[in-house]
Amino acid sequence: MDLKKIGNFGEKIACYYLEKKGYKILDRNYSRKWSGGPQKGEIDIITEKDKVISFVEVKTSAFSGGFMPARLNFARQNFGGPEDRVDFRKQKQLIKLAQDWLVEKKIPLDSKWQIDVISIKIDLNTKKAKIRHFKNAVF
Repeated sequence: MDLKKIGNFGEKIACYYLEKKGYKILDRNYSRKWSGGPQKGEIDIITEKDKVISFVEVKTSAFSGGFMPARLNFARQNFGGPEDRVDFRKQKQLIKLAQDWLVEKKIPLDSKWQIDVISIKIDLNTKKAKIRHFKNAVF
């Protein structure tokens, strides 16, 4: 499974998880091209629950115990998760995109909103996923 397919699969898992938790999906894969360059950003999922809009960044990793030496597989699973890939640059990008989405939808910037991160680790052997939801992770 290539990285794009893993990412798309992770986003589907995250949507299912969020809907099961009572979130309403408002938008998916919101992207914006900023003037001054070809750089493009994206917010994976935008939801609403209890009158709070959540902009959700999904980070997914997949591993297979059979294809990796045990010591490397252990390290990959236990030291740093997919959520660690939301670095300072990505956080700034998410804040800007969230504000752009709110303006585009004519929602006041002082409305209740937050940026969440959902981390998904998929075991390709067992086909099981471990999901961690970090609410209001970026501010």
